[in-house]
Amino acid sequence: MNRDWELFLLPYNQTVDELKVKLRGLRGMYLSRKEHGPIEFVTGRVKPINSILMKSKTRNISLDKLETDMEDLAGIRIMCPFVEDIHDVVAMLKNRNDINVVQEKDYVNHKKDSGYRSYHLICEYSVQLIDEVKVVLVEIQIRTLAMNFWASIEHSLNYKYQGEFPDEINTRLQKAAESAFQLDEEMSTIRDEIKEIQKNFRYSQE
Repeated sequence: MNRDWELFLLPYNQTVDELKVKLRGLRGMYLSRKEHGPIEFVTGRVKPINSILMKSKTRNISLDKLETDMEDLAGIRIMCPFVEDIHDVVAMLKNRNDINVVQEKDYVNHKKDSGYRSYHLICEYSVQLIDEVKVVLVEIQIRTLAMNFWASIEHSLNYKYQGEFPDEINTRLQKAAESAFQLDEEMSTIRDEIKEIQKNFRYSQE
C-alpha cells in the first residue's frame, strides 16, 4: 500500500504537540497557585513508521485501518509524584471537553504478569486542520516516576530479547517491579509531609 506517511501522521504530530502544551500548562497553573500538582512532567511521541509496520504485522492490522485499529499512533505520557495523583489526573482528563475517553486500562491496580503498572486511557482528540476537523485516537499513559523507570528498563531489554526474556531476567524484572511499587507505597505514607515541604520550598524561592 502506497502512503504519504508525512501527510498521514501530520494530525498525530499536531495532537501530540497540542496536548503536551496543554498538560504542561496545567502543571504551571498548579505551581502558580502554590498547590501540589499531580503532574510532574509530560512527554509525547508519534509512533515511528517502522514500529507502525511491525505492529501492524504482528497484530494483523490492515494498513488501511490504522486510524481505527491502532490506538497508540499518538502517545502522551504523564508522570506523577504519587500513586494517588494518577487517579486525580485520570479524573481531570475525563472532565476535559477537548478529549473524549473511549477506553480505560487500569494496570495500576491490575498489573500485567510482567509486573508492569500504569494507567492507560484511549481518547479521541479533535485536530483543526486547514480545511477540516479530524478526530484522531491518542493513548495517554499515566504513571509514577518509579513505574516509568521500571517500564523504561523493561522496554530497553525488550529490544534485546524481543519479548522472550530468559527466566532469570523475567524473575528479576518482576521483583524490581514490586520493589518500585513498594517505593511508591512508602512515598504515599509521607505524601502530606512531602507536599508541605514542596509548598514551603516554592514560597522560599520567591
